[in-house]
Amino acid sequence: MLPQYTPDFTFHNADWSDHGPIGSLNVLLAKKKTKSPNDYLREWMARKDDYLRVLLEREAPPSNKCCSLCNADSVVYRCHDCLGDPMFCIKCCQDEHRQLPFHKISKWNGSFFEATSSTKIDMEFHLGHSGLPCPCLKDIHEWEDLEEPTCELSSDYSATLELPFLHAKECTTVIDKSRVHSLLIRYCKCPNAASPDRQLFAMGMFPASFSRPKSAFTFSVLDSFLLNNLECGTSAMNYYSKLRRMTSSTFPHLVPDRYRELMRVGRQWRQLKLLKWNGFAHERRLPDPGELALFCPTCPQPGINAPQPAERDSNHPDWIYARSLVMDGNFKAEHLHPTRPEDEVWLTDGRCFMVTREQYKMHLAGAKENAHMSECNNHRAVNQANASRHKLEATGIGGCACARHGCFVPYSIVDFQKGERHMNMDYALCHALSHNTDGLSQALTFYDVNCQYNKFLRRRVNDSSHLSIPAGMEIVPGIGLWHVHGHQDKCYVRYASTFITGAARIDGEIMETLWAPLNIISPSVRGMSTPHRQECLDYQMNDSNFMKMIRMSGFLCRKYREAVKGVSESMTAFEKLNETVDSAMVEAWVEQDREAQLHQSTDPSAMDIFDVQLQKAPTRKQQELALLSSWTGNGGGHAKCGVATWIASGITIEELQISLLIDIRRLGKHSTEMQLLEIVRRRTKLQSRIDEFTTTAVNHFGEDFDLDDDIRDLEVEFIDDSEGEGDVFTESDHDSDHVPQCNFFRPEKVVIPLPSNIGIKRCTELGVIHLVGQEVALREGQANDTLQAIQVLLADKAVLFRATVHPAKSQAKSTRAWTQVHSVERVIRQQTMIYLKCRAQLGNLQAHNLLEKYLRMERSHLKATAAVADPNAQGQRNSTLLWFWSLDVQGDSGTVYRVHWLCTKALRDRWSEELLLVGHEMGWTVQFFLHKARSWLSRITHNGDPLPEGHKCYAIRQAHMYHDLAEHARASFLKANPKFTINA
Repeated sequence: MLPQYTPDFTFHNADWSDHGPIGSLNVLLAKKKTKSPNDYLREWMARKDDYLRVLLEREAPPSNKCCSLCNADSVVYRCHDCLGDPMFCIKCCQDEHRQLPFHKISKWNGSFFEATSSTKIDMEFHLGHSGLPCPCLKDIHEWEDLEEPTCELSSDYSATLELPFLHAKECTTVIDKSRVHSLLIRYCKCPNAASPDRQLFAMGMFPASFSRPKSAFTFSVLDSFLLNNLECGTSAMNYYSKLRRMTSSTFPHLVPDRYRELMRVGRQWRQLKLLKWNGFAHERRLPDPGELALFCPTCPQPGINAPQPAERDSNHPDWIYARSLVMDGNFKAEHLHPTRPEDEVWLTDGRCFMVTREQYKMHLAGAKENAHMSECNNHRAVNQANASRHKLEATGIGGCACARHGCFVPYSIVDFQKGERHMNMDYALCHALSHNTDGLSQALTFYDVNCQYNKFLRRRVNDSSHLSIPAGMEIVPGIGLWHVHGHQDKCYVRYASTFITGAARIDGEIMETLWAPLNIISPSVRGMSTPHRQECLDYQMNDSNFMKMIRMSGFLCRKYREAVKGVSESMTAFEKLNETVDSAMVEAWVEQDREAQLHQSTDPSAMDIFDVQLQKAPTRKQQELALLSSWTGNGGGHAKCGVATWIASGITIEELQISLLIDIRRLGKHSTEMQLLEIVRRRTKLQSRIDEFTTTAVNHFGEDFDLDDDIRDLEVEFIDDSEGEGDVFTESDHDSDHVPQCNFFRPEKVVIPLPSNIGIKRCTELGVIHLVGQEVALREGQANDTLQAIQVLLADKAVLFRATVHPAKSQAKSTRAWTQVHSVERVIRQQTMIYLKCRAQLGNLQAHNLLEKYLRMERSHLKATAAVADPNAQGQRNSTLLWFWSLDVQGDSGTVYRVHWLCTKALRDRWSEELLLVGHEMGWTVQFFLHKARSWLSRITHNGDPLPEGHKCYAIRQAHMYHDLAEHARASFLKANPKFTINA
């Protein structure tokens, strides 16, 4: 009988102090300089020959040649899996390895150690009597089993080879994680003996067949295979190929092939593991949908880790107990059409994460997909809705996970047939909303197309007989911060988590990181049978949730520390900003914020108060069109009517000159012939445009104008690529032209005859002062165009910066993002130089009122921080908007200030929510572990009757594991937050 186990759920206080002798020692060790890997490699080079000599000495027997056990002189056997490769005589080798059948044994043949096996030294392994022969065992055995393949070599091989893994028909092939073995196994023949397959299974070997098994897999090799598949994405074929090479490096192709048996037994082993882990060996019922899956320990689940509504503290806001879900699709998890679908066997259909196949088919058959074109930007999920791949049964998978912790929701993963359609995601979302949500009244859903998907969600659910949303549950839609920049500007303020009450600090993109491990095994499951593929994906997702669960305490501690810091910084920034605002305005803005949050879920447009809604500044083309229209309406002459277009073409020439100057300057002294040829071609085209422009100049300036009056080099302010000081200088300060072959003409430095170049005084003398006003208007449009381009480019640069460090992005994608960042930086510098030239020309035109509006652009203004893509991101709390971001052509600066105040307040509120929510999540996590421990202890008996001893032992072991997780979590939370209590 087992000793009575009573778990102690009383936590013990631990001394977390770093002081004392141990702490002092750690400080000293930390200060000690450690060696680098290269230091160790240099030391290794001096020892290499010595190591190589010892390695070769192991090939020969020891000098005394005595048995390591009995000191006999007749030693011929060596075990390579025993410590130190000891030598044995044949009797000691047999005695020592009766319980170690999977050790690698070799025999000294007088020249070298030759591989052999336990079968070749007449070893038999008996089952059922503690390794001793069965008293009822006879010499007559029935060895044949037509259910399994036998290893038969051709006459050429059998005549020349005698390999240890080749065996007679009476031997059993046993696959262990070390290699493939051929063992002579004797079964118990007592009248009450179990069947041969049960005897093998009781000894830790899973039989490949059941009546007369000739092959078996050890539990250790099955565990190893599943772990390799989880961690490394190793397929069954590759894993068994490795075992064959471990068995024989010279003849791996002759090792018995049990690859198909491994795939089949692996499926059976997975199912047994899931049933065992979830307590269904202790219960006499079949699991319901999703019951073989593990869910998040930290999300609120009333009755498990969170209180029911009647038991909750009335001081806590309702959003504390909201379920946060993220939805996404994965188009790499494809699946080919099965060859024999009618012969497939489903072991865990719908019992884990993938939904039940037949019920899902019924939903798809009755659902109608309304092909609404996206009113926002084009999204992949929407555009692929009509994509069909005839060779594929599934074009991918999609589903839900908890948005804050990244755990897949059981019974919420579906297959796609024609891209990521709404009917697919509706089925996934409705089942995710029903998983342990009794007592929850709100759910936050994050989806990259939520601005379109959520509009008709309720209607689609009501029209379906297979879908339902829990009664009384409010769904608050959101878009992950990574995807929100692919939408229209209005989508940001309407759906970004930054502005949603109760969302706390969440990016809504955690599911991108969950697909990455699944994509490792996607190629190997692509051609599997449909049930086998589902089992592999379920097992991967279950393992992902398990790894999240055991690491949750450290994750929450990090989030708590970040929240404490975020609350402090955001509060300081908000108070600093709030001090400068009139109290009456604050009251009005607070009321606007309250009303917007109240109607956000039903009317997302209410969130538009967080957006700066200003009239767009006129572009250069609009200014040109206005000038042409005004002169035409006033009955102006042909020359006056076309002067605006002529000046606009001159401004374009200046922009081309600046672009060519930048490219020439970037060439350097080591240019290729192709690069030089391209520069010459561009110079030729530019010179042609300049000649045409100057020829027309006389028509607009009059006959008294002389082109030779104003011949000088073009001055352009360059934005240097370096980060040093003094990074803005003129072309005359630094001659960057390294193209001597083209030195006979430089159109990029020619000053063209524009009013801004010849000056107001000269224009007055020529009687064409009206040209100055037209160029000023066009220069204003040019300034607006360049500033808008700079804004867009800086926003793109900020998004690309996020891509370089985003956890879901691969190294290759991050590298491409960095390349794009550098390309964007070059265009930003070009637009900035054009703006600086435009501003200089406005100065020449004495447009002082515009110079007060269009300030000088500094290099520090061009830094793309998170404030550009997400003004409320951490680290931007003390930043103020630069002048060109809040440029208001109508003079309504209060709009920008109001939005900035609201955004800063939203950031403060989200951090405050994060701190409060993480504190509750800590308590829920401990309660979840304690609940699981109590559940396992309750399984020790069934209807008052004690279960078998093995069932009891396993239940106690599982309860102990969850109790340890609870103890560890509580100790970690107390260290991070000394005020932590379980009932937080």
